[in-house]
Amino acid sequence: MSTRTILSRVTRLAAAAACAVSLTSCGSEMLRTGRAPMYLVVEKLEATAGNGGSVSSFLLSDVQVIVDQTVNGVTKQVPTIFNDSASATIRSVPKNPGATATDINAITLTRYHVEFRRTDGRAVPGGDVPFGFDGGLGVSIGPNSSQNVAFEIVRHQAKLEPPLANLATGGGLGFISTIAEITFYGHDQNGNEVTVTGRIDVQFGDFADSK
Repeated sequence: MSTRTILSRVTRLAAAAACAVSLTSCGSEMLRTGRAPMYLVVEKLEATAGNGGSVSSFLLSDVQVIVDQTVNGVTKQVPTIFNDSASATIRSVPKNPGATATDINAITLTRYHVEFRRTDGRAVPGGDVPFGFDGGLGVSIGPNSSQNVAFEIVRHQAKLEPPLANLATGGGLGFISTIAEITFYGHDQNGNEVTVTGRIDVQFGDFADSK
């Protein structure tokens, strides 16, 4: 048997072993996620612009708002940045409708992650879309019940960084249309992990300010 043949077989065996270890690791996590007797459903996802907008199923996020501020009796127009908030109605549903659910099946949400992607497919963070971010949660959802979960969808900092900062003072001529993908992470009281994802349209721009 040639040295080349031996090396080839050793390489294949090593690759197979590495693959097996990888599959075992991934499979373990998939099984852990799949063991939860309950799953989550996003029933409704709404957002509110930080400058006093109304609750809506989509978000018009103003990157800069001109507000009147009075200092020493003089009123000036000052560019101001507001963060934007959102809320999701999330329901906990049993995988087996005939099973009896107890308090141990309650799901506690511990964090969420927001990721933006443009509707034209471009998605470079800090260039095409705002950077994604994580936030903490401490909300529990009982079995067969719904819970409203409030969270921040656009942070102040995002409006101070490209590409949103580039839209300021643009007279409303430039817009970035995105889909915000929000993933909620949690676990039941047995430690089984549960996730659910919701999406909402978010359009960024320097919109006209009401006077």
